[in-house]
Amino acid sequence: MSEQAAACAIAPLEIVAKMSDDVVTCAEGREEHRPRAPVAGQGLYVQYGCGACAPVGWVSFDASPRLKFERLIGARMLIKSTIGLVFPANAIPGDIVKGLPIPDHSAAAVFCSHVLEHMPRDDVVSALRNTFRMLRPGGLFRLVVPDLQWRAARYIRSAAAGDPIAADAFMQSCSLGRRATPKGFMPWLSDRFGKSAHQWMYDFSGLKTLLEQAGFVDVRRCELGDSGDPKFASVEDHGRFFDSGERELAMQAKKPEPVAKLV
Repeated sequence: MSEQAAACAIAPLEIVAKMSDDVVTCAEGREEHRPRAPVAGQGLYVQYGCGACAPVGWVSFDASPRLKFERLIGARMLIKSTIGLVFPANAIPGDIVKGLPIPDHSAAAVFCSHVLEHMPRDDVVSALRNTFRMLRPGGLFRLVVPDLQWRAARYIRSAAAGDPIAADAFMQSCSLGRRATPKGFMPWLSDRFGKSAHQWMYDFSGLKTLLEQAGFVDVRRCELGDSGDPKFASVEDHGRFFDSGERELAMQAKKPEPVAKLV
């Protein structure tokens, strides 16, 4: 294995840091387009739970078992010719709960959209701490999760009006629970190893407290495109900020700047 191939297989960040947006031949023998390294002093742009969205300029991670499978030697071409690939070539396997291969204080911004709700509640604490670790002082963290508050309010209104499916609609809108037992191998496989089900739900006050406990400051609700940084436009999507005409819980937080010492 060449040094370049080994780096691609073992240390994705080193490839991002050392190479431009040129074709890279990796250990599996495939060719990839890696994001261009950031300009010195600019900082990395990192997103986790990227799914199919891995734009140039962002280091994009996903913890899906499917992504790991698509990266197996010989599996990529088989999947591509049968059920089709889901993840872009530059998506990198990585779990924010365990920590991503990103140096401390190196990211100018971190983004995740509809990711935290798929984790057990206590794992979110680790995810936020790891997010905080990656950011440089003054760096921004923006996130979107389903908003529990308006879903709960809609359920209460429907239940009070005698709607017989109010509870079903609430559970379905939160993607909580299991309506039926998966039947067939592929549905069972998805249910057993996939991460599509929601593990927890959040409102603003609860998530704000978790962010502040992780060390973040200036925590606020945010809107699509109001970060002041144009690079967020390539990862933020209108359809993820809204559901059924209601605003989802989108938030922005900042890693604090160091306090200047008085001489």
